[in-house]
Amino acid sequence: MAPTTASTDPVRLDEVSKQIIEHLQEDGRRSYATIGRSVGLSEAAVRQRVQRLLDAGVVQIVAVTDPLQVGFTRQAMIGINADGDLGPVGDALAALPEVDYVVTTAGSFDLLAEVVCEDDDQLLALLSDRIRTLPGVRSTETFVYLKLNKQHYNWGTR
Repeated sequence: MAPTTASTDPVRLDEVSKQIIEHLQEDGRRSYATIGRSVGLSEAAVRQRVQRLLDAGVVQIVAVTDPLQVGFTRQAMIGINADGDLGPVGDALAALPEVDYVVTTAGSFDLLAEVVCEDDDQLLALLSDRIRTLPGVRSTETFVYLKLNKQHYNWGTR
């Protein structure tokens, strides 16, 4: 599994690697041969570059599902305020299977955690029994998703 934290030293990408990433962002199932023809490399060279990008944690190739289509009817973003070192709280949140996204923030909340649950009962149990009881958690505020207006991962490269 790729690292879940950003490195302070980003990997330097040449233009060909950036083009490969953009192809995969458009269609993660695109063949290495097709990408290779577009960027001027052999299929094997593209495969090697993609593997290096995966190993470095620059990219992940995953199937992104619509939670509603696979039985998860409740999504929410939870703002968390905590006392002390935020690292252990963030790590504990990241270890929860319902949590798919955790960030340490500046502003009204110390951490934000996005959760995907089967229903409101599972969300309530997650909040009451597992998040609010974490050492250091002082308060939470839950933002229940009513409609997912946009979810894209094709922001390209710089």
